[in-house]
Amino acid sequence: MSLGQRVADDHQLARLLQIGVVIEDLVESRAHHHLESLSPPADPIDEDVRDLLEAAAERSAAHRERLERIVDDLDVEPVPYEQIDDLVESTYAQTAPEDFDDLLYDQLCNEETAYKFYDDLIEAIEGSDADFETDADRVLAVLREIREEEEAGVERVTEIMERRS
Repeated sequence: MSLGQRVADDHQLARLLQIGVVIEDLVESRAHHHLESLSPPADPIDEDVRDLLEAAAERSAAHRERLERIVDDLDVEPVPYEQIDDLVESTYAQTAPEDFDDLLYDQLCNEETAYKFYDDLIEAIEGSDADFETDADRVLAVLREIREEEEAGVERVTEIMERRS
């Protein structure tokens, strides 16, 4: 998602953070889906995949909680979850986990999507001259940490994919 604009006010910031919450929910859900589809590990790479998916699910849950706290601090009327869910579904979830030949490709896509979303959101906030109800520096610090963790997730998936090939 390319935001392509500045974040103008608290309501828009809250909406964008809610999109992040739903993206994290999607990533967590897909990681759990893939975990359930795995058979018991037969070799060390299988164990690495299982560890990767478990870590991705935990990380996404933690990211979601951090984003929700910021939205709560904004003290704005949140956009209904269904509306955000529909937006994320149409923009980010056009494929199902089963659409990928390999669960690692799906996980890579999920990690890259989250990373790019946070990268764009950070850029949009940095380009904004709005006065937010919450401390913009704190919001940016949280988003940068989340983006770094998503980048590390991309690197971890890529590393496992390279070892499997």
